This record gives sequence, structure tokens and C-alpha cells, in this order.
Amino acid sequence: MTALNEVALTLDEADALARKVLVACGLAPDHAAAVAQTMVSGERDGCTSHGLYRLLVAANSVARGVVVPDAVPEVSEPAKALVKVDGKGGFAQLPFELGMPLLVEKAKAYGIAAMALNNVVHFAALWPEVEALAEQGLVALAFTPSHAWVAPEGGTKPVFGTNPIAFGWPRPNRAPFVFDFATSAVARGEIELHRRAGKAIPPDWGYDADGRPSTDAKAVLDGAMRTFGAHKGSALAAMVELLAGPLIGDMTSAESLAADEGRGGSPIGGELIVVIDPVGFLGDSVGEYLQRAETMFETIEGQGARLPGSRRLLARARSQVEGVRIPAQLHQDILEILERGN
Repeated sequence: MTALNEVALTLDEADALARKVLVACGLAPDHAAAVAQTMVSGERDGCTSHGLYRLLVAANSVARGVVVPDAVPEVSEPAKALVKVDGKGGFAQLPFELGMPLLVEKAKAYGIAAMALNNVVHFAALWPEVEALAEQGLVALAFTPSHAWVAPEGGTKPVFGTNPIAFGWPRPNRAPFVFDFATSAVARGEIELHRRAGKAIPPDWGYDADGRPSTDAKAVLDGAMRTFGAHKGSALAAMVELLAGPLIGDMTSAESLAADEGRGGSPIGGELIVVIDPVGFLGDSVGEYLQRAETMFETIEGQGARLPGSRRLLARARSQVEGVRIPAQLHQDILEILERGN
């Protein structure tokens, strides 16, 4: 334990702990491995609201019967350039892993392809998925709704989920350009971390149950979050609802919350992933045009601006050497889940 009341873990220790807790909670080993990898990636990259804290979230979803812990995903091909994975009620990570090879194959065969994940439980950020696809040389977009926690601009009652959007772009001989952001003003997990720490939140993050702006994290969790960028975030949130709900035959955020039936679990529903192979458009010119993209990146960073996602890469490099540190209270909460599971 550090002087700052934290617990230090190597990345291997973090992964082993996450897997052990998830298996103790009842997850099948293949699900536990996939879910743990996502959580450790978040912690490693400094995304603490999507890191090991999510063990508490996942354990809660399993305990409340929201997720099928031993679901066997089913992969199908509804059309030449489409992949569909029915997650059978399990967490989304394993269905993505099982569908990804076929998605990559189709994108490289047809130039563009899409994958729908249906009937899955979501708790994590989307950037690990688009990064994995960009590492295969593909441009990737991902969308998913969540529970209806977010009010549309001009309203104060929840309609949308946090509805993240993620984008990945392959870069020659270096980590892909990847960003991931909620269309809400902030991730819900960030508000929950403020609640756990007893810290106030900014007044523009959300409303209490009576529709008044509030700096009380619990009041906003019980009320409604706000979109980022006012009407622009609201429009993007609506787009995500449509793309990853009705378009792929799955639930909107309001339907997901209704399906939860008050259990307080993670969102249930779908995810849409669209991938494009630059070679399909550019052929032998792909190297030239990817280099033009590099010129843009250099122009951005050359004036002192930060590329979205670069902070994660800096945190990753540090964590790979130093490991990670989590609050001692969170570590204790995780150990209590492990003890209950055992």
C-alpha cells in the first residue's frame, strides 16, 4: 500500500485479480478472461471509471440476474458483408471476440463490413474494440446505447443512454488513433466515483429528480444526466439510439431500462460496429493517403495541441513499467466480492 492510501498492482496482478473475482462471481472462464482484459485495459490506460472499479458493476449485474454468466454466443451471417452475434444475454466482450475474425475477413474481402452484437450486457468503454480493429489495418466505428439516464437538450427527464461513440484509425508503425466519448456530459461511472468519494460534481453534469441543476452526485444519479455540447450532443445521442437500437433489431435505452425491471444492473441491448478497409478504396495508393493523414496529425501536435486518445497512450506506457494504483477502499470492496463469491 502506498502513502496515498492506494494499493499498487502489476498489470499481471490486476488481470489475475479481475479474473479470480469474475469467476468467483459465477462467470464462465471464457467470459471472465474477456471481461477482465477490458477492465485491466481501462485501468492501465488511466480510464479509472472503466477500470477495476467495473468489477463492482459486473458483480452487481451477475448477482441481480441481469447477465447470463455462462452464455454461449451464436455467430451468423445475415448478408455477405454483415456479421451478427447473438450474445444470449451475456456480457458483450466475448461476443465481440468471437465475431471479430469474421468481421475483419469480410471487411478485407468487400472493403466495408458491419457487425451487430445483439442481446448483450454492456458496462465498458468501446475504445478497446475499435483499437483492436484498427490494429488490423481497418478504420472502425462503434456505437451502443445504454439505460435511459440522460435528458435531451431542453428537457430534464431521461430519454437517452450515455450512448458512446468510438473511432479507430490505423497508423503506420505506431498505435492507432483512437477516441471514445459518451454523448453525455460525462461518463456515468465518473459521477459514481464522485459519489463514492463524497465529492461534488460540476453543476452542468445533470439534474436532480425535480429537474434542477445539481452538484450532488447521488441526486444526479437519481435524476438525469445532461448531454455534452447542448443540442449537438443530444443529436448524436439520438443517432446512436437509432443505429444501435432499431436498425439492428435491439433495444433503445428506455427499453433497456424497462427490461432491467429495477434490478440496477448494467444496460442490456445491442452494439453496431462498422469497419472500412482503406485498401478497398485506395488500392496501391493506400500508403500515400495514410501518410497524408499523418501530415494532419503532425500539424495538430506541432502547434502544441493534443490528439484525442494520446493521454491514454501516455498512461499505458507508464503503467506497463510501474503497474497501476487503485484506491485502498476499492481494493477492499473487490476483495469482499471475492470472499462472498468463494
